Amino acid sequence: MSQVNQKNSEHRLPSPVANPENKAYLEAAQKDELLVKHCNACNQAHYYPRTICPHCGSNDTTWVKSAGLGEIYSYTVMRRGVEVPFAMAYVKLQEGISMLTHLANCDFDSIRVGQKVRVVFQETQDGQKTHLFEPV
Repeated sequence: MSQVNQKNSEHRLPSPVANPENKAYLEAAQKDELLVKHCNACNQAHYYPRTICPHCGSNDTTWVKSAGLGEIYSYTVMRRGVEVPFAMAYVKLQEGISMLTHLANCDFDSIRVGQKVRVVFQETQDGQKTHLFEPV
C-alpha cells in the first residue's frame, strides 16, 4: 500500500472520529493497512466497521486485512463552492464491500466507472492517516 504524494494533494481531509467499533480500523490506517469487518456466521464482509453484522445480526465478527484493490462503481467531482476540487467515489472492493471514499492522484476528467483503483493513505488535518483510492 502506498501513500499519497503530498505535492499532488492540496486538500487535507478532517480526521475520522474514533469509537470502540472503528478503533482497530483507524489504528490500522496509521500503519498503511485497510481492514474490513468479516462475519464468521454468514461469511460476508461489511463496511462501515461495526461489531454486529448488518447482514445476519451476529456479533461473531473479525477484522480482515483488505487487498486494497477495487473498482469505481460511481463517482462525483466537486468543483464549485470548495477551495480545491476533489472527487469522491463508491469503490467496490475485491472483498465484496462498497465504500464511499475520496479519489487521489488522478486527473478528475479521466475518472471512469469500472476503473481499477487501489488504496493509498494520506495525512489528515491533524496528522492522522486515512485511506483514499487512486487509479491503478
